[in-house]
Amino acid sequence: MSIFRDASDYRLRLRSGCSCGAHESQAAHDAAPVSGDNQIRRVVEGAILRAMFPQDEARRNFLRTVGASTAMAAISSIFPIAAATEVFAQGAKPERTDIKVGFIPITCATPIIMAAPMGFYSKHGLNVSVDKAAGWAVIRDKTINKEYDAAHMLSPMPLAISLGIGSNPVPYTIPAIENINGQAITLAMKHKDKRDPKQWKGFKLAVPFDYSMHNYLLRYYLAENGIDPDADIQIRSVPPPEMVANLRAENIDGFLAPDPVNQRAVFDGVGFIHLLSKELWDGHPCCAFAASREFVTQTPNTYAALLRAIIEATAYASKAENRKQIAEAIAPANYLNQPVTVVEQVLTGTYADGLGGVKRMPDRVDFDPFPWESFAVWILTQMKRWGQLKGDIDYQAVAKQVFLATDATRLMKEAGLTPPTTTTKTFSIMGKPFDASKPDDYLKSFAIKRG
Repeated sequence: MSIFRDASDYRLRLRSGCSCGAHESQAAHDAAPVSGDNQIRRVVEGAILRAMFPQDEARRNFLRTVGASTAMAAISSIFPIAAATEVFAQGAKPERTDIKVGFIPITCATPIIMAAPMGFYSKHGLNVSVDKAAGWAVIRDKTINKEYDAAHMLSPMPLAISLGIGSNPVPYTIPAIENINGQAITLAMKHKDKRDPKQWKGFKLAVPFDYSMHNYLLRYYLAENGIDPDADIQIRSVPPPEMVANLRAENIDGFLAPDPVNQRAVFDGVGFIHLLSKELWDGHPCCAFAASREFVTQTPNTYAALLRAIIEATAYASKAENRKQIAEAIAPANYLNQPVTVVEQVLTGTYADGLGGVKRMPDRVDFDPFPWESFAVWILTQMKRWGQLKGDIDYQAVAKQVFLATDATRLMKEAGLTPPTTTTKTFSIMGKPFDASKPDDYLKSFAIKRG
């Protein structure tokens, strides 16, 4: 027997809002992009309809009479669809358990790497193979070609891939930031008396990839010191595993690189740490966990399990007391292939600077998974500043599509973390404030730019 007398009674039971409780109206609910959460919610909605109307014809007649949007909004007034979706999402079995994730052997990938040997993936029913790649172009191409299900990426890469910058456009997402800070400018020992960047004209400096925080932060630092990064020096893309060898061979004068590259240059006696990236922008994003929108929407349970594992690993890595144990887990040859002491110096923040000093900087690298949309907006301004991104762009729309703050919020809560209550924040780079609501004004304020 129906729980409603007729269609009129059905409409009387409507409440304001939508069937999931997250939108102002059912129309807005129906128009929302199908994220991992939305996909699961719609599965729950379908299951409820089938339970109420087991006969296909009766179900179709009912939907034709009142309309699908009205139907689900009315049902949600008496049935907790949002709560059911949450329970379903937490308990749903992954569609696939064998997953391949690509990574570059740097400490930025710590949560992705450590989740394998330390059991975070298996806890969520996944058999994850973490595959070490030679460089970022390889990571990009293998993920686009679906050789990897997901990957460790530089945080600007999913934005570039989604917009078709440097590759064919493919919708990509960042549901979690891997690390904040964790980079440094390292110079060859012969330049230890050239600490003023105004003395660097003619230098050859390396970054790991064109679409990287390393590239944008190095350019920002140089430009703020009056050096045009396209006219006064050369910036080359060099894969992180090859940077120290190139410094030793004097092919480059230095680099802005992820760790443990900087500390390995000190360990080998070929370079010194000029400054940490946190001294330019404390709390900046570096790398991220990335997946195609296709993976997110077509295998939502697998995606949710994978993201839970990585967020929990990130929470574990954020605690200083766990860093030495993590260093031992990720230093071996199949992961970072570095001496444990090098990795430990990076993760603990007690390190030799290459100039005879020992520094103590506990947050030299830190781990905070929240993908702030304002991070994405800042990255987009730098893509435009240096001519990588042409024409007008809806900064906020792109940020929301790629940086999945809503997914991160829900899963951070499950991991016992306290996520932010907003998706944007203000921050400063070299003392200059950035307001994500005024990206064009920010871009116009720079004296040195290409775009």
